[in-house]
Amino acid sequence: MELLKQIEAVVREAGEIVLSARDVLDCTMQKTSAADLVTAYDLKVEQLLKERLPQLVPGSIFFGEEEKENADPSKGWAFIVDPIDGTANFVRGLRQSAVSVALAKDGQVEYAVALDPYRNELFTAKRGEGAYLNGQPIHVSDRPLEKGIFGMGSAPYNKGLHAATLDLLGQMFDRSCDFRRMGAAVLDLCAVACGRLDAFFEYELCPWDYAAASLVITEAGGTISTLEGKPIPVTEKCTVWASNAVNAHVLSELRV
Repeated sequence: MELLKQIEAVVREAGEIVLSARDVLDCTMQKTSAADLVTAYDLKVEQLLKERLPQLVPGSIFFGEEEKENADPSKGWAFIVDPIDGTANFVRGLRQSAVSVALAKDGQVEYAVALDPYRNELFTAKRGEGAYLNGQPIHVSDRPLEKGIFGMGSAPYNKGLHAATLDLLGQMFDRSCDFRRMGAAVLDLCAVACGRLDAFFEYELCPWDYAAASLVITEAGGTISTLEGKPIPVTEKCTVWASNAVNAHVLSELRV
């Protein structure tokens, strides 16, 4: 079986764990703050992915949100994984969460799979071969921001970024029809890839939040970078800007 299909199969199995969740509040723990949570289901999904994914690429490392090997994901093959992106949504039953898996080689994402188990929507990409939603090709929109809607994240784990976030939100809101804050970065970014949103920003995300979606976006004809206009890394937190091609110029016009 082709590698992308093998990754898809493992991710769909992980999605079944998400859908099986019951009494989530009873197995929820706080990490760094009340906004930063982990559940027994996050850990169960990550354990499945850690057991199964490296078997697909011998010698690869596993770099996950809840458990990280002492290795550099920018060297060699590395799985960059968020077992449940949108844990705060998951805990509250908002049904806006995803399983996200990127496979990178020497710091460049080559394969991407992101599953919204609630909507049964599987976003996939392989470098150079386009982006897909449930097997159908997807592309970013061609809407300018003044006719569009953008997504945003609020960097909830770093209150020192809230003023900058609200300032940029105001700038973008003035230029657009409306905005959405849905709470699962990988799904927001994939929404840009398939044309549901026309841009997205957040002041602080981790590699497992954006790695898979970054390839889906570029393979769908969009752009993704830091707010400073630099390539996004696979090793550390950064700001994130994503958009369709029509709105790529907007970043240079913003105060960030």
